[in-house]
This record gives sequence, structure tokens and C-alpha cells, in this order.
Amino acid sequence: MIKIVKFSIAIALALLLQVTVFPVYLEDSFRPNLLMVAVVYLGLRVTMRGGWCLAFFIGLLQDCFSGLYLGLNGFTFLAIYLFLKTVADYLYADSRFLMLLVVFVATVVSGLLQLLLLLLYSTADGLYATLLPQLLPQALVNTLCASLLTLYSAPKPAEE
Repeated sequence: MIKIVKFSIAIALALLLQVTVFPVYLEDSFRPNLLMVAVVYLGLRVTMRGGWCLAFFIGLLQDCFSGLYLGLNGFTFLAIYLFLKTVADYLYADSRFLMLLVVFVATVVSGLLQLLLLLLYSTADGLYATLLPQLLPQALVNTLCASLLTLYSAPKPAEE
């Protein structure tokens, strides 16, 4: 129960930062997506029942404040979470470098999956021109934020 409360507080703080502080001080392509980092952390390191529901809810929260189609981030976050849950059983998921690599790859995959969904279900033209140039800077900024966040959650070495 304490784990769920701590994770909920972290999600609320990440959402507040992402919605209120970052748009004022940072350019559009250099805003970190802290909710993506939270979903990757949830998929790799947190074991809880109903984690898929939480990942989908985090995506819906981002959709509510982003102004895009409702369910777009929800679906991509859910797909990333489900893939990470199946892979996390076979990997050493407490590795800091794995977390950074997965945040980078998950950001790129999320952008490409959103582009695919928008091309399939939207009638707007020029979607690739707005999403593709921001994909690499967004992935790098998310990886930088994940590296800063994993400094505090890194496992401590055992004392001899």
C-alpha cells in the first residue's frame, strides 16, 4: 500500500512539473516527458497487480493535458508497459544502464507508434513533419532526466 501511495505522489509531482513548470521555462522539443520515464520505471522495476491499468491511466492523464486525441498516449504507454513487463522477467531490471537505454528506446517507439496511429486514424496532413524532428531531442532529454532520477534510486552496493 505504501508503494502505491509513493508512486502516486511521484506521478502527481511529475504531472505538475510537466504541465505547469516545463512549458514556461523550456522549449517544446526540450521538455522532458516524466510520465514516460515513470511508465518505464513501472514496467521494469515495480511489481504490482494492475500495473497495466496504472500505465494506461498515466497515458490518459497525459492525454487530458496535452490537447491531442484522448487515448493516444494511453494506448502507447500501455503497449510499452506490457512489452517491458514481459522482457523484465528475462533481464536484470535493476541495472541503471538498462533503464537509460529503455527510456531512450521507449521514447522513440512511443513516438513512432503515435505517428502510426495518427496516420491510421487521423485525417490531418503533415503529421510526420511535426513528430519526426522532435523525436530524437525528446528521447535524449528523457534519457537525461532518467539518468538524474536513477541517481537517487540506484541500488547501494553491499558492504563487506
